[in-house]
Amino acid sequence: MNEHLTVLPDGGWERVLCIVAHPDDMEYGASAAVSAWTARGIEVIYVLLTAGEAGMAEPPEIVAPLRRAEQEAACAAVDVSELHILGHPDGMLVADLELRRDIAKLVRELRPDAVLTANFDFEAYGGLNQADHRAAGIAVIDGVRDASNPWVFRELGRDGLRAWKTKAILVAGHPEPNYAVPVSQVDVDRAVQSLECHKAYLEHIGDHPEPSVFISEILAEGGRTSGTDHAVVFKVYDLGGLGD
Repeated sequence: MNEHLTVLPDGGWERVLCIVAHPDDMEYGASAAVSAWTARGIEVIYVLLTAGEAGMAEPPEIVAPLRRAEQEAACAAVDVSELHILGHPDGMLVADLELRRDIAKLVRELRPDAVLTANFDFEAYGGLNQADHRAAGIAVIDGVRDASNPWVFRELGRDGLRAWKTKAILVAGHPEPNYAVPVSQVDVDRAVQSLECHKAYLEHIGDHPEPSVFISEILAEGGRTSGTDHAVVFKVYDLGGLGD
């Protein structure tokens, strides 16, 4: 019996929308899948719900532009050319109707085949998950489904944004993945580079593990679960179009 994870059936995809809470949230393994997608010609767009302005010791007015610049460099490392930062308050993100509407609006505007977000369990990454991560994930799930319902946020329809049904939601960092995206050594190297772009943030943390070591380990473990050298694994929720 084959116990390996199923390879994600993304062959027909044209666009993936990645929605996370902060700068650097995409760079803990998921950016290797982004590298593989962009190398195949799939457009990938990043959306950060906050600017990460509360994540360092310096004042927010200094940190926000610094983290934007680092995120732009991280995007370039994996050929992501479109970055949106919505500017909700860092550290105080709330999965309310305003945030859901913002997400639904972007989904209707950009019409992605899939939406990717990060683990939003209460416990994650060896401890208690950060509050913004939890709020972001819940809002992404709800906002993506809101985007497909013309009777939710009706003002979007009046503004010409028709309902859009996304094929699947992907959750990175989930403890129970069900699909894998195999990635090459080039993708691994680019994922490492993308995290290294957050130089000031990593220096602020101080005792952060070496990206070249632990990112490679994460992706090698993903490969072992999928029968490849390296892979990014996801919990995937099929919204009715995964096999299309």
